[in-house]
Amino acid sequence: MKMNWPNMAALALFTTAALTAGTASAAEIKEVRFGVEASYAPFESKSPAGELQGFDIDVGNAVCAKLKAKCVWVENSFDGLIPALEARKFSAINSDMTITDQRRQAIDFTDPIYTIPNQMIAKKGSGLQPTPASLKGKHVGVLQGTIQETYAKARWAPAGVDVVPYQTQDQIYADLASGRLDASFQDAEAASKGFLKKPQGAGFEFAGPAVSDDKLLGAGVGYGVRKNDKALKDALNGALKELKADGTIDRLAAKYFDVKVVLK
Repeated sequence: MKMNWPNMAALALFTTAALTAGTASAAEIKEVRFGVEASYAPFESKSPAGELQGFDIDVGNAVCAKLKAKCVWVENSFDGLIPALEARKFSAINSDMTITDQRRQAIDFTDPIYTIPNQMIAKKGSGLQPTPASLKGKHVGVLQGTIQETYAKARWAPAGVDVVPYQTQDQIYADLASGRLDASFQDAEAASKGFLKKPQGAGFEFAGPAVSDDKLLGAGVGYGVRKNDKALKDALNGALKELKADGTIDRLAAKYFDVKVVLK
């Protein structure tokens, strides 16, 4: 749609104001409100006492400590994280969200922090592979709003695979264990720690190799921030850089993961 000159002038004025508003000093950031979907262990989940726990939680708290800012965690469904960020329900997304070109159209991201392989799980001996031919006619669970959902719908669904989105990862695991799903597709570490190494995951295994696709699956996880929120983005990047340099993020990763995941 074409825009007339008065509207273009108004847009330019709005953009300048927005950029100016985003140049506040990082020292003025007294609170960081992180949006999180807390059912994706070992990245973020809840303890039996109802407290948030996981790698992303620990790193987020370390970031806030570096900034000398208060950490506030706001729970939200994963597929609603970007709309909630844009609606200012919180100031940044910290929930194992991979940086992709599609998401960059709506929001901005910090530098990548870590990367995790994407892998499918199914019953032991199923013989299923993460290919359209192998999964044709099968039911595969994915978390709504994730890169795994985007990939499965683009690469598998056209070939007759029933891609079933869920609001929480726990629901996927429950339906997989009960036989309502043939497989699920998610981060490999989430599958290992959140399902395969738990009693519920007995009799299940990784099905086929890790799946890679830079266009749809991205190349790293970062914090999502609103466009033009330069002060917060710079502050988060600065804190993350320090935490990588002093080995804090590596130590936290070793606590949760079996493989090296931190990006330098």
